[in-house]
Amino acid sequence: MGRPVFKSGFAAEINAYIDYKVASGYKEKSFYYILHDFDHFCIHREINTVTFTRADADSWSEKRETESSTSHYARVNKVKCFMEYLRLKGYDVYPLRDITFKATDFQPHIYTDDEILRYFNAVDTYSSGRNRMEVIQLPVLFRLLYCCGTRINETLGIKKQDVDLDNGIIRLLEVKNDCERFIVLSEDLKHLMIQYADKCFYLFADDDYIFPSIAGTRRDESRLYDIHRLILKQAGIPYIGSGYGPRIHDWRHTFAVKAFKQMIDQGLDMYVALPILSTYLGHKTIYATERYVRLTMDLYPYLEEKCSDKFNQVFRKAVETNETD
Repeated sequence: MGRPVFKSGFAAEINAYIDYKVASGYKEKSFYYILHDFDHFCIHREINTVTFTRADADSWSEKRETESSTSHYARVNKVKCFMEYLRLKGYDVYPLRDITFKATDFQPHIYTDDEILRYFNAVDTYSSGRNRMEVIQLPVLFRLLYCCGTRINETLGIKKQDVDLDNGIIRLLEVKNDCERFIVLSEDLKHLMIQYADKCFYLFADDDYIFPSIAGTRRDESRLYDIHRLILKQAGIPYIGSGYGPRIHDWRHTFAVKAFKQMIDQGLDMYVALPILSTYLGHKTIYATERYVRLTMDLYPYLEEKCSDKFNQVFRKAVETNETD
């Protein structure tokens, strides 16, 4: 993946900052994800010059529903360093406050089979007076999140040119951890994507997003969070609150747990299943996938007899890693 094209008022300075960090010995790609996210944030807030107010800083610093403490820490503090760089260059930008990393024992919500049926029934019967395209988009979009374990940002970043309908493969480019990858659609999901393409792909250029906003631009995540809570209510699934869920990102956790369970039930050795799952999810190392193995064994205790010894052999030596899901 080449350097993303930045389009906000900060575009030139973002490129200059990346050049500066590379010249200082840092890897260029380590700045792509967060600064690309920051660029989208600025576009959404219509920031067309190198200006950053206190309101902008407060909004960027707010912890998102889908974020772990680690992700929140990395996102805010990396842009904080960028703001300090701009201030040294003489720009009047509001400094971001310090974010302290706090370890969390948060447990994601793993949707039950009954909740999955009720949720997708609500998705398929959802209607919107605001955007009629959502009736067509949402059944496909939410099934990608669950059936393929994609992150919401990755899913909203899919462009028409990334979709191979003949082979049922989608390329993910707007990804975390610099791990570009492909997802393979099941036959049912491939058929659903073809139906979706027949209805609306003729409207899109190759570099258009396939789940656009009503304005035809890249869709903002916040609208989907609102829809998600409406769907939970319609499906009769209690929503505990922001940051506690059930969250959209919990579909990724649910996919990972069910995928790992399925591979073990089919007789695949854990040593084989773990790297497959880790690679498919876009993790740099298997250590970022550890939590899914733990969750799977907690939810399905009979698997602990099969996996616990091997699990301890693989993970008994703690490894420091900043990778987050």
